[in-house]
Amino acid sequence: MLPIGSVVTLVNGSQKLMILNIGQIIKQNEKDVYFDYSAAPYPVGLDTQEQVYYFNRDNVSEVVFQGFQDEDGKHFGDLYEQWIEETKDEIQRGKVKNDTDIF
Repeated sequence: MLPIGSVVTLVNGSQKLMILNIGQIIKQNEKDVYFDYSAAPYPVGLDTQEQVYYFNRDNVSEVVFQGFQDEDGKHFGDLYEQWIEETKDEIQRGKVKNDTDIF
């Protein structure tokens, strides 16, 4: 898992995105789903009038910059992976519509 603050580009994407959150649960097609990451455009950041971007680790093409991570961040990553395994029958990973149209 990439830490918050990391800047990435997505498969078939050209816009750099800065990761804001990990493991966001949202509604998609009337069901609760989770995405590995939510992000805002870089270098502009979050504009409350704009959409937040949701995607998963397999949608990442390039890590342009890796954000700060310490032992707390690593521990959180371990807990997140454990949560995914424990809840796999209850909540599904969200699906990106396609690589150029992130949620």
